[in-house]
Amino acid sequence: MKKVICAISGGIDSSVAAALLKRAGFNVTGVFMNLVNLPRFQEVEKRAKMIAKILKIPFFSLDLRKEFKKRIINCFLAGYKKGITPNPCVACNKEIKFGLLLEKALALEADFIATGHYARKNLKKSTGGEKFKFSLLRARDKEKDQSYFLWMLNQDQLKRILFPIGNFTREEVRSMAKKFKLPVLSISKSVEICFIQTTINDFLRKHLKEKVGKIVTKDGEIIGEHKGLWFYTIGQRKGMRLSGGPYYVLDKNLKKNLLIVTKNEKDLYKKELVAKNVNWISGKEPKLPLKVKAKIRYRHISAIAEIRRQLMSKNYVVFFDKPQRAITPGQSVVFYRGEELLGGGIIC
Repeated sequence: MKKVICAISGGIDSSVAAALLKRAGFNVTGVFMNLVNLPRFQEVEKRAKMIAKILKIPFFSLDLRKEFKKRIINCFLAGYKKGITPNPCVACNKEIKFGLLLEKALALEADFIATGHYARKNLKKSTGGEKFKFSLLRARDKEKDQSYFLWMLNQDQLKRILFPIGNFTREEVRSMAKKFKLPVLSISKSVEICFIQTTINDFLRKHLKEKVGKIVTKDGEIIGEHKGLWFYTIGQRKGMRLSGGPYYVLDKNLKKNLLIVTKNEKDLYKKELVAKNVNWISGKEPKLPLKVKAKIRYRHISAIAEIRRQLMSKNYVVFFDKPQRAITPGQSVVFYRGEELLGGGIIC
């Protein structure tokens, strides 16, 4: 019997994932990852423990607060301080859920780890030296698909990961939760960033304070003051308190502490970007140039683009067929070919 360590957050998706694994005949152990000192985490830990009890599976909690602060929260703050808009969920998947948790599972001689992500994997024949490789696919439920957050995964990780709910819609998952008699249907929607209790700006204000600077137009005209470049992201319209607007955040000048804005929303549209730290799921760079569908944000509609190598660099240039709004440094650009997630990188 194959042994699986299943991450249980206390919500619907991870709870049903654990139930499906048990029903399929796996030897399932539930684990709760304690990541931050927030009352919310204490509540969901109790619920995760209760879910494990209902499913009659072993359960333990993993204290990852120290590692999470160092690898995720500190990097998140450092990114904002540099003027970019990082995506902590992408980093958490690489470093914590499919990094530290996988290490722990292997140390416990587990065969797999499993999560409640809406994504799928597939074993396919390889054109390289190996006979088979794993591909990562969009979830069946396109509205809930979370493959965007998984572009940093590699073959060694995919070999050990199960996504039990990837072939189901959210409504089917809810129906199964009811069938398995799991008390999770009345739980409110999970928060966007787990370690932020109120708003991102409140969190940044607490840790990075304020640093007053000038707000200027793209022509250099001073039209106001900002309280810190980290409180603003490309394309933002609200929160600048400028008369005669609306104005949109166009760019940031870190050296001069300037927030650059525009009245013309068309200025936000660009046809190309540069991506660094690119990861290919297959472990091998595809033949370039390559036509793909690219997403520059999680809720962004994927757009036709072509990927090329940047000259004299490890980075890649992505050329879009049509201009894209508010391409934001620090966010992830992710590449798809049909249902398959090929890889991604950090917009720089």
